[in-house]
Amino acid sequence: MIAIIGLVIGVVLGIVLEPTIPYAFQPYLPIAVVAAIDALFGAARAWLEGSFSDKVFIMSFFWNVVVAALLVLLGAQLGVGAAMTTAIVVVLGIRIFSNAAAIRRSIFGA
Repeated sequence: MIAIIGLVIGVVLGIVLEPTIPYAFQPYLPIAVVAAIDALFGAARAWLEGSFSDKVFIMSFFWNVVVAALLVLLGAQLGVGAAMTTAIVVVLGIRIFSNAAAIRRSIFGA
């Protein structure tokens, strides 16, 4: 519940304050958002399956964001930034849809 409240507060603050993202961080923001969504869907799935742990969620949330950002940085250093970003989005997208399917099965039984 705290995570959902924090998410809502963060979204409201983002809409109200309209922060500007420095140019150097702009390639990392979409990947960080997708990694965070992956962690949220994983947490929702674990909660529905009765195996949720707040420690695992917090570590998963931050670890996914850090690893995804480091992979984008590595891709930029190797000159394949766009390809690496695409690969990360595909992998995390697959995980998000896999968790969404598990959530659907848990809720609707189908």
